[in-house]
Amino acid sequence: MSEQQKTEVTVKPDLEFVKDVIASGGGDLKKCYQCSTCTVVCSVTPDDKPFPRKEMLYAQWGMKDKLISNPDIWLCHQCSDCTAYCPRGAKPGEVLGAVRKMAIQHYSAPSFLAKMVNDPKYLIVLLAFPAIIFLALLHYQGFLFGEIPRNEMGQIAFSKMFYPTYYIDPVFVPAALFAVISFIMGIKRYWADMARNHPLPAGSDTTSSLIETLKEIISHNNFKKCNVTKDRSTAHLLVFFSFIGLAITTSWAVFYLYILGRPSPYPLYDPMKIVGNVSAIGLLIGITLVTNNRMKNAIKAGKGSYYDWLFISVIYVIAVTGILAQLTRLADIAPVAYFIYFLHLVFVFFLFFYAPFSKMAHMVYRTTAMVFARQAKR
Repeated sequence: MSEQQKTEVTVKPDLEFVKDVIASGGGDLKKCYQCSTCTVVCSVTPDDKPFPRKEMLYAQWGMKDKLISNPDIWLCHQCSDCTAYCPRGAKPGEVLGAVRKMAIQHYSAPSFLAKMVNDPKYLIVLLAFPAIIFLALLHYQGFLFGEIPRNEMGQIAFSKMFYPTYYIDPVFVPAALFAVISFIMGIKRYWADMARNHPLPAGSDTTSSLIETLKEIISHNNFKKCNVTKDRSTAHLLVFFSFIGLAITTSWAVFYLYILGRPSPYPLYDPMKIVGNVSAIGLLIGITLVTNNRMKNAIKAGKGSYYDWLFISVIYVIAVTGILAQLTRLADIAPVAYFIYFLHLVFVFFLFFYAPFSKMAHMVYRTTAMVFARQAKR
């Protein structure tokens, strides 16, 4: 080989990054000896430059830049086939899960919130933030230690607890805007890094790539390719469509309140209530299936990290408190109903305000990576 044909590549390992991957859930990273079994058994990896072998190598060598901006870490659906068949127990699926969490921390803003959301010692502080806001509003209205609010007909009416126009909306609208702005900032940085490290071909079309990606997400076809955790497809679909149903319900309620001037409570036979109740039950069933699948496949696929279980727990609490708030309202147990509704609001706020820093961010970053990969002919 001539001198001109030789190419030197200098690798500068980031040892702190390696330690962070291990601490974030990739504790068995060092067991990998690059046999490529993980890549062979993966059903969703592309034929060209397949994963996760190269990602395991990057992680072992502390090649942060190659990993964080790599769309392939998001093309992985953590089927756990690679983890189940790894002869060394290196758990590639768990390692890539840890890297995804670190990618969110890297791109999200402000970054200190990402670190807090992923550290259990800050959980009480994060929950206290919305709790204090709602307690202050209750105190301001005189309901914290005063009379229990009811509507003109003497019914329990959650809309009287925090009158929506003046109290709930000024809390949740800024929270939603904060999450959206944080997502936009993170995704712009992530896309710029992907484009810099993996240049897109000339004439590539983002719109068609986005449409095809949305079709894939709605069908969950890639999830159906998983073998070890094949039941995840059903569980994820239930959670996904239940969220859509609850989003429709919320928009419907806003229409009732602000356009038609119809305050809650609404009768159970109202179409909006039917959609909301079916979605709530679907969410509870879906997240229960997610939990059961994780417990059932813990030995083969790994038990998951605090990061994973925090998201599952928050969804559980939202589903349970939403259903119980309605049941206790119908049973006219006012103190219990209002307390449960208070908890429901706190956890809904928690879910959406901290969404850019939690596992809920997966749906945004994975969608972005899938669109980029299609556009790049990946």
